[in-house]
Amino acid sequence: MKILVFAPHNDDEVLGVGGTIAKYSSLGHEVVVCEVTKSATAEKLNVIRSEALEAHKILGVKETIFLDFPVVRLKETPLIDLNKEFHRVVQEVKPDMAFIPHKGDMHMDHGIVSHSAMVAMRPINGLNIENIFVYETLSETEWNIPTVDNAYIPNVWSDISPYFKQKLEAMSSYKSQLNEAPHPRSNEIIESLAKFRGSTIGVPFAETFMLVRKIM
Repeated sequence: MKILVFAPHNDDEVLGVGGTIAKYSSLGHEVVVCEVTKSATAEKLNVIRSEALEAHKILGVKETIFLDFPVVRLKETPLIDLNKEFHRVVQEVKPDMAFIPHKGDMHMDHGIVSHSAMVAMRPINGLNIENIFVYETLSETEWNIPTVDNAYIPNVWSDISPYFKQKLEAMSSYKSQLNEAPHPRSNEIIESLAKFRGSTIGVPFAETFMLVRKIM
């Protein structure tokens, strides 16, 4: 099975899907991560992309695709350009399963990526992705105004108990992005969320998702 993860920014994929990526990779499935935006300066770009590759190696990611859209400026980017690149990625990977950010996240880049990903993954031209899920991103999903149209309501749980240490190790590779608790982008809070999500289904650690589409 081929799995595609869209990440608006470097580290979103680890925060939202890190444990599940490690789980599927360990089971022999191919995971491709598409990082959509890039840092404003060449120095920061080299650092964070090196961190991303290190994190992905820990998780067992088969391929990392770096796009070159400007961080925090996706709203100013022509939608036709975004859709074209997303379409190219989806057609190249031809995933059976996909993970995308939540459209109601605080950061506008997340909502735009979510929209363009869904445009690219329309069930046309022979493309039929069996499962599409939305993931939550600490410091984005929980910080926006919780209105009816953008609330994150998980209805799928992934037991990541055997893989949680890999998730923390991968996140620790993002030294430029980590903070100290109580900041949500800290290993302590990442662990707290995973424990809370796990407690809902009676396991030590879990990640949650919203089901967008499932073909039975």
